[in-house]
Amino acid sequence: MKNESKIWREYWQEEVDAAYLYTVLANLTPNEQERNSYFKLADIEDKHAQAWEKMLEEKNHNKLVRQPSLKARLLASFTKKTGTSLLKDWLRKEESSEVKSYLHLYKNSVDAPTQKLALRLAQDSAQHAEQLGKMNNSATEPWHKTSSGGMLRNVVYGFNDGLTANFGLLAGIVGAQAAPHIILLSGMAGTLANALSMGSSGYLAAKSEKEVYEKERRMEADEIRLMPELETDELAAIYESKGIEPDRARSMAKELMLNPEKALEEKVKEELGISAETISPLKEAWVTGSATAIGSIIPVIPFLFTSGATAAWLSFVIAMFAHYAVGAARSFFTGKGLWKSGWEMLLVGFGVAAVGYFLGEWMIKIL
Repeated sequence: MKNESKIWREYWQEEVDAAYLYTVLANLTPNEQERNSYFKLADIEDKHAQAWEKMLEEKNHNKLVRQPSLKARLLASFTKKTGTSLLKDWLRKEESSEVKSYLHLYKNSVDAPTQKLALRLAQDSAQHAEQLGKMNNSATEPWHKTSSGGMLRNVVYGFNDGLTANFGLLAGIVGAQAAPHIILLSGMAGTLANALSMGSSGYLAAKSEKEVYEKERRMEADEIRLMPELETDELAAIYESKGIEPDRARSMAKELMLNPEKALEEKVKEELGISAETISPLKEAWVTGSATAIGSIIPVIPFLFTSGATAAWLSFVIAMFAHYAVGAARSFFTGKGLWKSGWEMLLVGFGVAAVGYFLGEWMIKIL
C-alpha cells in the first residue's frame, strides 16, 4: 500500500500536468470563447496543484518543483503536430478518472482535511469533464462505462464460433484419414467442448457486466449524495435533450432530487442504459452455449447418416452455406454490407478448413 504522501504527490503531478495541457490546448485553439474556457480550466487545475502542495508541506514533504511529466510533454508535442482532437479526448478521460480517484480517496481517508479536499476536487473534476463533454457535443458522464451485449448478438457470435471451430477440427480429422467412427466421435466431442466453453464464457462475461453495473450504481448514488448540484444539472440536461423547456427541465430535476432513491433510478436508467434485471449470467450461459452447440453440430450432421468422401463433401458444402449465412447476420452488428460480410465469413471458414485439413494430413505423415 502506498503511503499517503506518495499518493498525494501523484495527485499533485496529475494536476500539474492537467494545468500544463489545458494551457497548451488554449494556445492551439482559435475560437476565443473556447480558448478562454481552457485557460480558466488551467487556472483551476493550477489551484488544485497548490492545494496538494499545501497538504504536502504540512506533512513536512520536500519542496516540489513544478514541471510537467514526460508523458504530458510528449502528448503536448504530438498535439502541436497533429491537432487538438486527441488531447481534448485524453483530458476528458483524465478528468473522468480523477472523479473516481478522488471519490475513492474521500471514502477511504481517515484524515478530515484530505476528505474535504478530495470531495472538492472530485466535484471540480466532474464539472470539468462535463464542460469538456459539452464543448465536444457529448452530454453524458464519461466516468460511467457499461455495455450490454444483447441476446441476438450472443446467438450469432456463439453460432459463428461453434461452426468455425468444429468445422476446422473435423477438417483436420478428415485430413488425417481417421476412421468414420473417430471423425464422428471427434465432432460430437468438439460440439460438447465448444458449447461448454462458450457457455461458461458467456456466464462469466455477464457476471462481470453485472458487477460493473452494481459498481456504477454505487458510484452514481455517491455522486447524488456528495454532488447534488451537479447531478441536478445533469438531470436537467437530460430532460432538455428530450425537448423539455430549460426552466421546466430544471424544475423537474430539482423536484426529483428531493427523493434520492427515485433520482438514482432515473439517472441509472438514463445514463447507464441497462438494469440489473436485464443481466442474467445463467440466461447468457444457456443462450450462448446453445447457439454454439447448434453451430458446432452443423458440420457433423452428414457424418451421422453417411461416411467417407460423401460425408466430407456434404459437411463442406453445408458448412460453407452456414458460414455465409452467419457472416451476413454479423453485418447487422458490424455495419458492413450484407453480401460483403457473408463472403468474408465464407472465406474465413474455407481458410480454417484448409489449414485444418492440411495440418491433419501433415501430422499423419510424420507420426
